[in-house]
Amino acid sequence: MDSGAQQPLGTLRSVQGVDPIWTSEVFVSDDGVELFTAFLDDLSDAAFAAVDAAIQRILLVRGIGLAGSEWLKPVGGGLHEFRVRHSAEEIAHMFGGEPSSTSPTEPVLLRVFVHFHGHKVILLLSGYDKGDDPSRRRQQRAIADARQALRAWAGQQERKRARERRGGRRGGPGRGG
Repeated sequence: MDSGAQQPLGTLRSVQGVDPIWTSEVFVSDDGVELFTAFLDDLSDAAFAAVDAAIQRILLVRGIGLAGSEWLKPVGGGLHEFRVRHSAEEIAHMFGGEPSSTSPTEPVLLRVFVHFHGHKVILLLSGYDKGDDPSRRRQQRAIADARQALRAWAGQQERKRARERRGGRRGGPGRGG
């Protein structure tokens, strides 16, 4: 895997009959760490189904338009907290269609940190299960980690733009070309 490359969201499944307007990508740190994927890997089947349904049926369809709703809270600096409080079955009933899985239902209180950029792209940075630890300290730590990931992503983007600018001048006057 290329260092700093963003990966399309292949871990979650596409929901039939839902036409996403937005696309998503998972942040990959320079050392290859995917905080969002690690978050998904730690979830129960029911929690995974809930976050899958929420991203596919809500976030990718409505994007930044969710800001100010129960689903999306801006936390500053271009970082948003996507709040998942419903099971996959509840989300399917709320937004139409069949549940994305037949997982048992359990209480859901998940947070996914995202950044909106480019032409309708959602960067999935990290997440945590607030139901496991609802303390303010845990929440602040999760937000700080997401902010750090967002800064790292911004640095990657700046380095990429700098490489592209340098690459566009190769072979020009005085460059041996």
